[in-house]
Amino acid sequence: MRLRIFTEPQYGASYEDQLHVAQAAERLGFDAFFRSDHYLTMGEGNPEPGPTDSWVTLAALARETRTIRLGTLVTAATFRLPGPLAISVAQVDQMSGGRIEFGFGTGWFDAEHKAYGIPFPPLGERFARFEEQLEIITGLWTAAPGETFSFEGAYYRVADSPALPKPAQSPRPPVIIGGTGAKRTPRLAARFADEYNVPFHGLEATIAAYGRVREACEAAGRGPVVLSAAQTVCVGADEAELSRRAAAIGREVAELRANGLAGTPEEVTDKIGRFGKAGCERMYLQVLDMSDLDHLELIAAEVMPHV
Repeated sequence: MRLRIFTEPQYGASYEDQLHVAQAAERLGFDAFFRSDHYLTMGEGNPEPGPTDSWVTLAALARETRTIRLGTLVTAATFRLPGPLAISVAQVDQMSGGRIEFGFGTGWFDAEHKAYGIPFPPLGERFARFEEQLEIITGLWTAAPGETFSFEGAYYRVADSPALPKPAQSPRPPVIIGGTGAKRTPRLAARFADEYNVPFHGLEATIAAYGRVREACEAAGRGPVVLSAAQTVCVGADEAELSRRAAAIGREVAELRANGLAGTPEEVTDKIGRFGKAGCERMYLQVLDMSDLDHLELIAAEVMPHV
């Protein structure tokens, strides 16, 4: 099991905050640093200092880290046009020396679209656009050197693109698709994804979602994808420390134990192990208090060696 740090900067984190977490995660031996792609705080709370753009942030982190993998969970297809997005991600992959992973989703949070003037089509159209964007982005990256790429869809048209720049990774950066949809998500994961992620669901729901994607991969005649999950993490060496960390993120210990990875290092190790037995190979640890680097130290010392 590989442990990855997953952050939510929209809740109030500057670039410097994210840099400190990414560099600490690299130093401590975590597999990757990921961040969400949101422009608005969800629920109540102080929104300052305001949003940071995911790919601008990752470009900078690419130059200030050396070994840790970097990515989004997940980039919203509604935020960017597919051609320019392919250019941005390929460039950041080059800047990182080939350490980028491309988590990609339809976009879902209506309020942030309204807040920043971003069109927010109905769900069916979002999925249709998402599929076309996947075709365009992966097509641009994998077009043979010296060949052009064209695409004609219902929403996007690409004509004789030089399909440049190419990412550092060949044939392309890994694509991550997540969610628990019963039909469209497994089909798209089987067609485009290298990794399938189930975010913030219990073990039984995660097992069911993995099964649907395995079936879709078999139907598509391809091998299995990497299976992963994302869970909120809150670990304490004792109950007092656990309670303090839960209070710092506005959550109750009992709720976190039921719905996330919370408890002593032994408890969290055991729960991660149960996900591992279900086929999960990568666990994204959602860290909501980015100022608490001691939390990362505890997980690295007391959980990571046992999973």
